[in-house]
Amino acid sequence: MTSKNKKRVILPTRPEPPTIEQILEDVRSACLSDPVFTSFVEGSEDFVSPLRVEVSMPDVDSQYQQSREYVDLNRRLQKELGELSTQCEQLKKAGKQLDLSISEIKDTNFQN
Repeated sequence: MTSKNKKRVILPTRPEPPTIEQILEDVRSACLSDPVFTSFVEGSEDFVSPLRVEVSMPDVDSQYQQSREYVDLNRRLQKELGELSTQCEQLKKAGKQLDLSISEIKDTNFQN
């Protein structure tokens, strides 16, 4: 039989993926003996006892507060960066003036 003679199989449409709530409910209702929560074979020296991790939806209010704190901190850092740049320029100018003063003092001392 050639590939031209084969009938094309129409696959059913893919179902929608489960929502987060459905996944969490499925995890919460699973038995501890569920193979997903066990590792290797019981009795093996590599056996890891099943652990159930409680999965919860992130607290929206705390995330919002964390985001606000991040934005405020970012603004403060930007402000400090500007002030540090200004202070850096002032220090460079002061350093140049100090170098000039030192060279003037050396000149007057060597001339005497």
